[in-house]
Amino acid sequence: MMIASDIVFHTMLNLLIVSLIWAFSFGLIKTSLAGLDANFVSAARLGLSLIVFLPFFRPRGVSRPVALKLILVGAIQYGGMYLAYIASFQYLQAYQVALFTLFTPLYVTLANDWLLRRFNGFTLLAVFLTIAGAWIVRGGAGLHPGLLAGFGLVQISNVCFAIGQIAYRAVLGSQPVKDHQIFALPYLGGFLVAGIASVVFSPWNTLVVSLPQGLILLYLGVISSGLCFFLWNVGARQVNGGTLAIFNDLKVPLAVAVAVFFFGEKANWVSLILGSGLCLFALWLNAWAQRRQPFQRSGLDG
Repeated sequence: MMIASDIVFHTMLNLLIVSLIWAFSFGLIKTSLAGLDANFVSAARLGLSLIVFLPFFRPRGVSRPVALKLILVGAIQYGGMYLAYIASFQYLQAYQVALFTLFTPLYVTLANDWLLRRFNGFTLLAVFLTIAGAWIVRGGAGLHPGLLAGFGLVQISNVCFAIGQIAYRAVLGSQPVKDHQIFALPYLGGFLVAGIASVVFSPWNTLVVSLPQGLILLYLGVISSGLCFFLWNVGARQVNGGTLAIFNDLKVPLAVAVAVFFFGEKANWVSLILGSGLCLFALWLNAWAQRRQPFQRSGLDG
């Protein structure tokens, strides 16, 4: 039996691996799926994720109210998130989408503290330090009017993703069920939202998917969405809200590193080192603060 510290270590390692995989997704979507309808891409990814977890689904392990809540969580965290996220690539470069996701941990912390009816100054400080670190990585890039549409879409995506992570923890709580046995339900909720949007808005008469695009969609749906969202939400149940918030932002410097080494983009190495170091310091600060305050779950279990 693993001790608590081992569980936390493996959980954080999983979150780090997921963050690295997601760092590649920004560039893949921008370079390989350009021209494909955002609603179709969202529905395809979530449909594949649902197929992956259907064989593991055990409906007897969860009550009907909890099942409906999980479907609703998925509709928000995956359906709403993907519709806004994929659409933002019409207005932004891949690195800009990654940059604007740095606001996610702020929403995660606010949602978590709201559920717990508390205010944690150290966690909020760590979140702001991570945001600052991610901003430094991008060399202090700012907004201008041409980016506002994409920026707004990414913020909608961030809010949906943040609310979904916290709500998933709150809904399951201490339910006597394993995550993989019920994870088809959140994907079902997400697929319903994205699928309806695709049926209504996708240009089906002109939609053409090439073989390389199909393979990229298969990878994104099975690995980047299906497996990674599962590992992420499982990890979300095992770490405190502050650590979860910090890992939400580590994908930003990781995405920049991927852009530099794999997609040939230029980066300011001083900004990259300073910003990444600040993110790591924020993670340490949060861990130190949580040792002073025992981890609490929200009181919305069931």
